[in-house]
Amino acid sequence: MRVMVFFDLPVGTAAERKEAGRFRKFLIRSGFVMMQESVYTKIVLTPAAAASVIRYVRGASPEEGLVQALTVTEKQFAGIELITGSVRKDTVDSAERLVIL
Repeated sequence: MRVMVFFDLPVGTAAERKEAGRFRKFLIRSGFVMMQESVYTKIVLTPAAAASVIRYVRGASPEEGLVQALTVTEKQFAGIELITGSVRKDTVDSAERLVIL
């Protein structure tokens, strides 16, 4: 399964920009990968692990702005359709449980 975090944070002042940057860096240090700007994903093994990750993100989220989380299965995630843009070749996008790089 994947936990997807979507956020829209205010960046009007220097303090808001610093807080938004801190949250983004928190997600990256926590194992999230940027899917697109303000959308990050993390692979987890169980629904309990997903709930734990969401609690962890909730504890680190800024007080201002909007932060949302969604849990989807790998099969649901694999159904994403690319409408515009191009597929990045430097990312692993597979439903396989074991990926050898």
